[in-house]
Amino acid sequence: TICYEKERIIKTLLPALDNFESALGGLQNAHSAENADVLIKGVRIIYDQMLDILKSHGVEQIKALGEKFDPALHEAMTQKVEPEQEENIVLEEFQKGYKLNGRVIRPTKVIVSTLLSQQDKQEQTTDESQMADTE
Repeated sequence: TICYEKERIIKTLLPALDNFESALGGLQNAHSAENADVLIKGVRIIYDQMLDILKSHGVEQIKALGEKFDPALHEAMTQKVEPEQEENIVLEEFQKGYKLNGRVIRPTKVIVSTLLSQQDKQEQTTDESQMADTE
């Protein structure tokens, strides 16, 4: 039965694969900006089709941009100093994350806001430890 389930899933992906093949064939003819725009729209349609297929199998994208960093959902690739932004807010996505039936199968790779640079944090920690030593 697992074999038949895989077959069913693969069959739902084949139309999107066919559309990618058509789009790639169109790349050879994309000699103008107009053709490039048509191609971009076609790729967007295929992308949406893939998302719909995945959604029908219980896959959902993890919302990250503008959200509070959650290590259960997000993987911080780096931090960016943003004094005007609340700390630990997702500023950018490197790679989308996904859940399957509510379970994380790949966390979203993100850039997270911080109020202080790493150097400032180290200096602050050093200052705090020196103050503790003098007390």
